[in-house]
This record gives sequence, structure tokens and C-alpha cells, in this order.
Amino acid sequence: MDQYQDIRHMHLVEGLSQRAIARQLGISRNTVRRYCMGEHVPWERKPSARQASVMTPEVIEFIKSCLEENANNPKGQKHTAERIYTRLCHEKAFTGGASTVRRAVQELRNKMPEVYVPLAFDPGEAIQVDWGKAIIILNGVKTEAHLFCMRLCHSIAPFVVAYPTEREESFLEAHVKGFEFFGGVSRDLIYDNLKTAVKEGWGKNAREQHKFAAFRAHHAYRALFCNPGEGHEKGLVENLVGYSRRNFMVPVPQVSSFEELNQILRQRCLNYIEHHQVRGKDMSVKGAFSLDQQALLPLPLKRYDTCKIAEGRVGYFSTVRFETNSYSVPVRWAGKRVSVKASGLEIRIYYRGEELARHHRCYQKHKTLYCLEHYLPLIEQRPRSVFHAKPVKAANLPEEIYSYVGQLPNPDKAMVKLLKLIVDHGLESVLTAVNDAQDKQHYSIDIIEFKLGSRKRALPLPIAGPEVDPVDMTTYDQLLLGGAYN
Repeated sequence: MDQYQDIRHMHLVEGLSQRAIARQLGISRNTVRRYCMGEHVPWERKPSARQASVMTPEVIEFIKSCLEENANNPKGQKHTAERIYTRLCHEKAFTGGASTVRRAVQELRNKMPEVYVPLAFDPGEAIQVDWGKAIIILNGVKTEAHLFCMRLCHSIAPFVVAYPTEREESFLEAHVKGFEFFGGVSRDLIYDNLKTAVKEGWGKNAREQHKFAAFRAHHAYRALFCNPGEGHEKGLVENLVGYSRRNFMVPVPQVSSFEELNQILRQRCLNYIEHHQVRGKDMSVKGAFSLDQQALLPLPLKRYDTCKIAEGRVGYFSTVRFETNSYSVPVRWAGKRVSVKASGLEIRIYYRGEELARHHRCYQKHKTLYCLEHYLPLIEQRPRSVFHAKPVKAANLPEEIYSYVGQLPNPDKAMVKLLKLIVDHGLESVLTAVNDAQDKQHYSIDIIEFKLGSRKRALPLPIAGPEVDPVDMTTYDQLLLGGAYN
């Protein structure tokens, strides 16, 4: 750059000849001739027009076909320059070098920049669906939550619900909740190639899972599957995944259950619809959502049962196994064959259509979930087992309960009676009565029963009594006066 400046200055300002400039600067006269008139500049290089002799039109077309094929190949299974070179050597008897192929691949890729077509959807036409992940604090424990995200393509209205996993029952149940939230079903739903929906293949060639196909038929919509690695084909819901993590899940939610978390997410979706305005759109989300709702297909009259169903026998511990975990039922049903219906968050157990038990679904392995109420009749018959019974220990009763019972004359039977009171009145009420009795040094289960019963009797009656008019006493005065005169 300094030489270029010197050449131009000496030629234009000092008026020196090209020969004199070359002699003073000690450079070639060809260089001086090239730059003295300012026709050429040193920071530009003329691209080489020479094409490698091995890069025949047939080779160029082969490389183009490999790059076009990449658009439909799954992530991790796309042609690289090295793979294209290997194929050229084996299939086209290519004699050039790998660097020549790499250069050609780079040039062809640069000629095909990523450009996206802007899309527009009619009201009620399409919904996009995807999963995302976020961290929550569940009962004080850091837990990963899977966010099912659904978005109407016309109004951009969102629906987000959380589950512990992305299993089929959670996937389908989330659909039903989303349809009910929106008030209907769109004509098309756009998906990734999810294993819960796609048995094999992808895109246009995807083959659906049997249960997903039945679910889709029940709701009368068409499923459209994206090409692998082409997230822009459902960019609205891809954006919703990130938006919900940044806005719905910050600060990190601290909840006691997924049901509580889903109430929070539902309210935040409603707030988004009520108040959000998308940049570049002349209609608010709320206004466009009302048009979507008018155009959506109606929900089917019969709600689709998304549960996973299994059969099992109640064992001698009065539990039934589902997957790797066991769930308790009342002891009177021991030995019976029952049906287990598992939703994304709940386990329900039935015997001949009668519901026997309901539990929160456990996704850990080799766990047993007990309900204290199920075992009370058996513990009442065998009171000496009460302090070692697993259902009692699983209830995690406060230490105050054990301390109070330990001071009673017959702790085993007293504990059984106290457990029955806990089932009938709730742990909080019994604990209050126990603490009150402990403070006054009243050690008797009858005292606890009396305290719980007196509270129950003290409740005001919800029905008002009859209205009675006041009695007119003047008539009685006249009778008394009349009797005195007689």
C-alpha cells in the first residue's frame, strides 16, 4: 500500500516518468505501469479464470446432485466434501485431488444461499407443534420439564403445557388440552418427525404410528411432517419454544406439582393472547385469535382416551405393577385382576369399571407408591405392625405425631386410631389438635377426637332459620284487666 501511494504521488505530483519511478523505488516497470494511472488497485485480485481440467460438466453435475440430496437427508447423514470426493473416485473414476473437490463444493454452496419464502395462513388453517425443555424446581429438587408447545399459524396464539416426559400418552393428552384451550382443531397440524407420531420415514414419506393415526382420524385433521433438519418449516413454534423458556419460565418456577406449573403456563398463555401485538402485523393476537376460533373445526363429542392401558394382578402386598413401579390399591382387592390407565401425570386403577385408586405417576424406576388409607383395615387387624408398616413410613408423618403417641398407654392401638383420624380429618387438623393436647398435657385419643369433633360441631349451619313475627302482648294485658274487674 505504501508503494502504491509513492507511485501515484511521484507520477502525478512530481511528474516523474515510469522509468525514473521504477529506478528510485527499485521495483519493476511493469508494476509502475500497472498502478500509476489508478486503473488497478493492489487490494483487488483478479480471480483466476482457469478451471481445473478434471472438473468436467459431468463432475460438476454430480456434486450439485449430492448437495441437493442433502436437503432431504437427516442431520448427521449429509454429504461432506470428503464423501463427495470418495464417491467421485469410485463412481466417476475421478483423477483430481481432494482440494479441487473441496474448492468446487465451496463455490457451489456459496451460489445457493439460504433464502426463505414468507408464508401466510388463513384463520383456522394450521397449527404447528413441537417439544422443548426447561428447568424447574419441583418440591425443592431441580427437575427437567418437557414443554409441549402448540401455536396457531394465523393468530400466533400459543399454548404451552409441561410434562415429565415426551411419551405417547403425554403427547396425545397435550394435544387434547391444546384443542380445548383453542376451542377447536385446525385443518392441518405441522410436526417434526417425532417417534411418537412417525413409525418410519420422514417428510412426505413418513408412516404414522397406529395410535397417532387413530387420534388424528378422530379429530379430522391432516398431519404434515417437516423435512429433517428444516426447522424453518415450522418456525413459528420453534420461536415459541425459545420465547416460553425466556418469558414463561423466568425466574425458574418453584412448584409442588406439574399441575401447579401448568396452571401458571396456562395463565401466561392467556395473558399473551390478551395483550400481545406481533411486530409487523396490523391485527393484535387477540383479534386474530377470535377469527381463528370461528374457523376451527369443532371438537369431537367423545373425548379421545389418550391413556396407556395395561392389565395386572394385585399382589399380596396389595400393589399392582405398571412398567417398573408398583401402586397400591385397597387391601380388599388383593388377588384381583385390574386395569391400569396411565396418563402423562396420573395413574388410575379400575376393577370392572370401578375406580379403586388414583396416584401421581412415577417416572423413576423400581419405586412403590403407597396410599395410607388403602392399608388401614389391615393395620387395624394387626396393630403391632403399625410402626414398621411401609405405607405408614411412606406417609412421612411429622415427629410430633410419634412423640405424642409414644406417651399414650397402648401406643400401637393409639397410633392406628390416630391414623384413622388423619384419613378422616386431614393431617393438618389432627396435628393442630395433637399440639394443643400436648401443650395442655392431655394424653388421650379421646381428647383428640373431642377436639376434632367440637370443631366440626362449631361450624355454623348454612341454612337460615324461619322468620318469626314479634308477639303482640297488649291482648294479654286486656285479659288480665278484665279478669280483675270480674
